[in-house]
Amino acid sequence: MLRLSHLPFACALLMFFSPLALAQQSTQEYQAYEDALARGERHANVWQYGWAGVYASTLAVNVYQASESDSRDTRYDARVGAVKSALALAGTLMDRQPHPAARRQLSEGGGDIESARRLLHEVAAEERQRRSLEARLGSLLVNTASGLLIGVGDGRGRDGAINFATGMLVSELQLQTQPRQASVAINRFQPARVSFGDMHLEGEYALLVTPNQVGVALRY
Repeated sequence: MLRLSHLPFACALLMFFSPLALAQQSTQEYQAYEDALARGERHANVWQYGWAGVYASTLAVNVYQASESDSRDTRYDARVGAVKSALALAGTLMDRQPHPAARRQLSEGGGDIESARRLLHEVAAEERQRRSLEARLGSLLVNTASGLLIGVGDGRGRDGAINFATGMLVSELQLQTQPRQASVAINRFQPARVSFGDMHLEGEYALLVTPNQVGVALRY
């Protein structure tokens, strides 16, 4: 604890170094956000085209089995699966992740740290929304319909249940593998309290790790 007699000197030191320290901290924080969105953009592209490839492959297999399989049940399941795969493929291609657009917006923002913080919070909110209960409703409806078509419509309850469970598992895996770099960057900041005698500063701190440096950012 700093002695009270040294408080004026400490305050003067804080006032002297504060502008430079704040500038360095803001630069580090901005770089951390920029890096998070860059990694998020790469992840988003891999996620989108990777899952599009998975659904395109299953669509091709289902279309083939729907006409060429010797089993009547397999042909029926393949027709249902083809519809599911087509819907999933279309949804994946049209469902753009927010990170590429956010990165472009950040690069056009002129390095303003407050705008960068707002942007990261918006992207993090969308990341959470994409993992919410509402985000699961579409896959729940599609997989329920396909399960009922097989289980009730075709009289094969066990196969219908397996189709539903498998579809929900794949949908959940797709949902959980989405980018979340913005949420990680936002949550990196933790509350901090600095005391100089009777003077207390409330703020936040974060460990910032970039390819070129490791540092600590303070917000107060």
